[in-house]
Amino acid sequence: MCDTRYKVRQLLIFSIISAALYSCRKDDTPEYDYFVDNRLEASYTETYISSILSYAAASYPELAELQNFISDGVNIYKVVYNTRVNGENIIASGLVSIPVTPGEYPVLSFQNGTNTKNLNCPSNNPLSIDYQFVEFIASMGFVVIIPDYPGFGSSSEIPHPYLIADPTIQSITDMFRAVSEAGDAGFPGIKTKNEYYLLGYSQGGWATMTLHKALEVDFSPEFNLKGSVCGAGPYDMYNLFLDMSGLSTYPMPSYIGYIINAYSEYNQFSNKVSELMNEPYASRLSSLYTGAFTTGEINGQLTTSIPGLLKQEFISGFSGSSAYLTVRQGLINNSVSPWATQKPVLLVHGSGDTHVNVSATETMYSAMINAGTSSSLLTKMILPGLDHGDGVIPCMTEGLRFLISLRDQ
Repeated sequence: MCDTRYKVRQLLIFSIISAALYSCRKDDTPEYDYFVDNRLEASYTETYISSILSYAAASYPELAELQNFISDGVNIYKVVYNTRVNGENIIASGLVSIPVTPGEYPVLSFQNGTNTKNLNCPSNNPLSIDYQFVEFIASMGFVVIIPDYPGFGSSSEIPHPYLIADPTIQSITDMFRAVSEAGDAGFPGIKTKNEYYLLGYSQGGWATMTLHKALEVDFSPEFNLKGSVCGAGPYDMYNLFLDMSGLSTYPMPSYIGYIINAYSEYNQFSNKVSELMNEPYASRLSSLYTGAFTTGEINGQLTTSIPGLLKQEFISGFSGSSAYLTVRQGLINNSVSPWATQKPVLLVHGSGDTHVNVSATETMYSAMINAGTSSSLLTKMILPGLDHGDGVIPCMTEGLRFLISLRDQ
């Protein structure tokens, strides 16, 4: 009997202690709205970063100046988070590069250019030299965010909403929220300041300008935007498509196909693909943008001849026929309409760009000034002779110097 009472008493004590410990664990476990998980992918020392930039400066001398800003090593994480596309909840992903030294840092978000292969997205290829240079920016005193965009990484089961504004803005701002939400629990010793800098090129230039406007107009003061650099972006989608469809040949038919496929998948226009494109390209289009092929491989499945790629009635009727009204409207809806920004912006473009004509930047600059933007806030830099690919490093180097100067003012 005594033994029984002892066992019961011990059982009660054990139960109370267990309940208390469970309660503590439950209370100590953060509940997140956006952050799902992260995983350390790579680490680089300050010495390694400096040596890589020094080596690269032999080809791009402008990189040498950036070595003066390196002051730390970096840790790179894959981050998985919740967002929404077309009203549906999805799991998205991207990379976050943070300084090794604990502290509170401003956020720099990099929006990458056109990618069609899932294996080449940031979170699936963090060791790529293309992303390493962006990851290294964290060594200069930033928390660097590199979104995959929907349709890549953890959300590769859905089509990528290429050059479509709403899901682009939603997915990036939700990644900002996820990183802020994770805080010290996700990134030990690291806090993010409510201080955001944006940088992007090509599709990323358009995404950066689109995001800049959204942060300033719709999401202030949740995100304290400090400034942006937009490189070679197709800001006016309607005029971009009008220019491309008026050419006899265009070197990147994969861009045209990407726009048509994404806009069709996400109901940005009501026309059938077969009403816009010739065969066999119309029928094979959706199979090209599954994340399995590079832009070069897709170019090989299309044609650089615009009359060969697009239906003649579409080419001649695009700008005026009521048959293509929703196509025009879809492109206009996803363009960046000019406004009087109150935040610094640098527009950079190579004068010899054959993929996104330099007129895209010239026109956007003039439109922003005409909308009331001060020329003291909006800067235009045209780099002589550079084509689209050649302009990436020079444009981004100029851009990073611009953003660092804003931070250090």
